[in-house]
Amino acid sequence: MEKLKRVVITGLGSITPIGNNIKEYWISLINGTNGTAPITYFDTSKYKTKFACELKDYDPTIFFSKKEIKKLDPCAQYGIIASEEAIKNSGIDFSKEKRERIGVIWASGIGGLLNLEKSILDYFSGDRYPRFSPFFIPKMLIDITAGFISMNYGIHGPNYATVSACASSSNAIVDAYHLICLGKADIMVTGGSEAAITESGVGGFNALHALSTRNKDYKTASRPFDENRDGFVLGEGAGCLILEEYKHAIDRGANIYGEIGGVGMSGDAYHITAPHPEGKGIILALKEAIKDAGIKCEEVDHINTHGTSTKLGDLAEVKAIKKVFNEKIYNIDINSTKSMTGHLLGAAGAIEAIATILPLTKKKIPPTINLFHIDKNIDPKINFIPNKSINREVKISISNTFGFGGHNVCILFKKIDVI
Repeated sequence: MEKLKRVVITGLGSITPIGNNIKEYWISLINGTNGTAPITYFDTSKYKTKFACELKDYDPTIFFSKKEIKKLDPCAQYGIIASEEAIKNSGIDFSKEKRERIGVIWASGIGGLLNLEKSILDYFSGDRYPRFSPFFIPKMLIDITAGFISMNYGIHGPNYATVSACASSSNAIVDAYHLICLGKADIMVTGGSEAAITESGVGGFNALHALSTRNKDYKTASRPFDENRDGFVLGEGAGCLILEEYKHAIDRGANIYGEIGGVGMSGDAYHITAPHPEGKGIILALKEAIKDAGIKCEEVDHINTHGTSTKLGDLAEVKAIKKVFNEKIYNIDINSTKSMTGHLLGAAGAIEAIATILPLTKKKIPPTINLFHIDKNIDPKINFIPNKSINREVKISISNTFGFGGHNVCILFKKIDVI
């Protein structure tokens, strides 16, 4: 069997609650910037949760024409913006590439929720005979962002969407990685977007008792691993990675951020929303990523956790990490960037992959902010990088992402000079 191809990251793009591009996002991460603020998109008087991590200073007219805005739910808008930045950042000249060897895999957990919500409300509240927009179905579809990205650049390779709740964009990255490994593509545009800060989004997650309701202290509401956490903070935005076959990237002189060393996926087979309390599925995914990379546990320097700030989720994840790494856990720096960005649902894996890749070259690791009192059920000797970023040489890092339905994905990244 032919040896699998090596896969590197050559481009990054993002639009997040703490920065509308990669430069702003990284600076905010290192500075411990808090993205939580009162919700401005709708009247929250009927809702228990009145805050979220909205995008800041976002104006779609800067990026799209009025005609385009009519066709694009914010979920697709965010994805297109992040992909444009990543492609530009990668330096790819499409006129010199075989476009059938370039693909797009894009993810979302929910897709065009705002479009769905507004269209249904308009339909049932109209004074005249109700009529749906011809863009109602396309704007709602989760796969439509991948379609728009491919059309924007004339990309003819594999093109589809992945959906696995909050693990969706990590699954997209894994699929893109595998396609290049198998020689099915040279370049893949991959990531995810989400725009679920809507009345039905907040109302639905409130009904699940998943969101924080700490209204008087919203700035510290997202507090992974903290004793007083009470749920996640909803976020929005998008993240994009350009994955490329190693030799292809070298031949065109691309800037390389890092390499995907291994991946692991598993299912909890336990509950539709709760993780397995002992983290059994997480353990399987972590072990598989490490095995796939052909490394030893003690070589891992950094783990960016799923770390949602939920009581059950944080405990299960820490138990799993400790089970896999044992005493070696104390040599690993562990953080949750959701403390700053909130939870971007299907886009979480993509923006957190970026936050896991950049320390490989920046030699800094972002903090877990709002961590004041570690949960009494969590080992206090574990370094969660509380409240302030650290300087560290990072050669191997792991990004954890999990989703409702028991989906677990772990992606191991390594510095490009690590063989």
